[in-house]
Parts: sequence; C-alpha cells; structure tokens
Amino acid sequence: MRFFASWWSHNDQWITAAIALIITLGGAYALDRALSRRAAGVAARLAGGALTPEADTRLRFLRRVLEVTIVLIGVAIALAQFSSLEKLVAPFLASSAILAAVVGFASRQTLANGVAGLLLAVTQPLRIGDQVTFEGETGIVEDVRLTYTYLRTAAGARIVIPNERLAAGVLRNDTVLEPTVGTEVSLWLAPDADALRALDVLRGALPDATSTLAEIATEGTRLALAGEQVEPATKGAREAELRERAFSALRAAGLR
Repeated sequence: MRFFASWWSHNDQWITAAIALIITLGGAYALDRALSRRAAGVAARLAGGALTPEADTRLRFLRRVLEVTIVLIGVAIALAQFSSLEKLVAPFLASSAILAAVVGFASRQTLANGVAGLLLAVTQPLRIGDQVTFEGETGIVEDVRLTYTYLRTAAGARIVIPNERLAAGVLRNDTVLEPTVGTEVSLWLAPDADALRALDVLRGALPDATSTLAEIATEGTRLALAGEQVEPATKGAREAELRERAFSALRAAGLR
C-alpha cells in the first residue's frame, strides 16, 4: 500500500491527464454517435426517408464543431494537471502581444478556413449532394468539413478544396435550386463544313435535345446541344451518350 501511495504521488499528474483525455475522447465519440442516431431517426420520420441537403450539411458541420470543442477542452484540462508547465511557459506568456502575434500568424490559415466553413454551413452556396464546378473541377459535394470541402468526380476521385478559397471564389452550382441538372455537350465542325445542314441533321436525329450554333471561329464551328434534366450522379454518362449519338448522326450524314 505504501508503494502504491508513493507511486501515485509521483505520477498523479500523468494519471489524471490520461483520464481526462480518455473521458474527452469517449465523450466526443458518444456525442457523434448520439447525433448520428438522432439524424437517422429524424430522416426515418420524413416522407422521403432522408434529411434535406440543407439539414444534412448543417448537422455535419455542427457535429464537427462540437467534437473539436470537446477535444480542445479535454486537452486543456489534461495540460492543466502539470504544474511544471506553468513555470516552463511563464516567460513566454509575459507579453500577451507577442503570444497573440505568434498564435495569430501560425493559425491564420486554419482559422480562416474554419470561419469560411462556418459561413458555408450557414449561407449554403453548396450542400451535400450538390453538383458543383469550382476552378475547372466538377463533382458532387460529398462532405463540408470545418476547414475543407470534399468533391467526388464522376471518375470517383476526391477533390479537396480549402474552405477559404471556396468562399472567396466563383462557384457554379447546378442543383442549388433544382434537384436535377441539365446535360450540355459541344461538337466542333471543320471550317469548311456546312453548319446549317449539321443543325438540321442533329435536330432530326436528336429530337429530345436542343441544337444551336454556339460559336464560329477560324478553326471551325461549334455546335451546342442541351439535353434533358437528369440526376447529378448520371450527368457524365448521359452527356457521353448524347455526344456519341450526335457524332454518329453527323458522321452518317457525311459531316466532319
């Protein structure tokens, strides 16, 4: 018993800090599971059996904010157990201006991304499941996290975008007002090809699409085809199908 008391007196700070961290991680995990079950229960009661994109985006962001807050509090409590740290860092804390400058400089990018993530979750220029295009990259919004937003392309690749750039840039959202997205393809004709005849061929072969003369340039003529509205996940495949049908029709008519 005396050995145990001596061992405890020499290690009580480490033990208390470890317990605080374990409780923190357990609390963050329990909160995540509770919010997930709550979201699943709400979705089950809805007519469609799923949360709306707006609610899903805000709920995911709220979960991560709460988890980060709990972890930061737990780490602060664990560090507070070590009295020696106070003597170690006291000289560096003498000047609050220096501390603020150092912390602000080191975390500027992270804080900017976090604030931008909060603005995205509130204003929602994009939501979970939206089809968006940003800086030439097109994909479906898979997740909006504290500092980064994840897009999934038609090929299955993940595009990770810092929230600060996303909030400050120009974003194209094809499904922010409508659940479906239009299909659009372009075809270029040789400079000497008969563009008007090509339009007649496309209008006859593809009555379900709108064919227009989009651009005339020295290198050729561009025709634009607008197809039907489809689900975001099928946009790439339907555009490829529309392009193939148009190309086959023009080739059969002797146009290149």
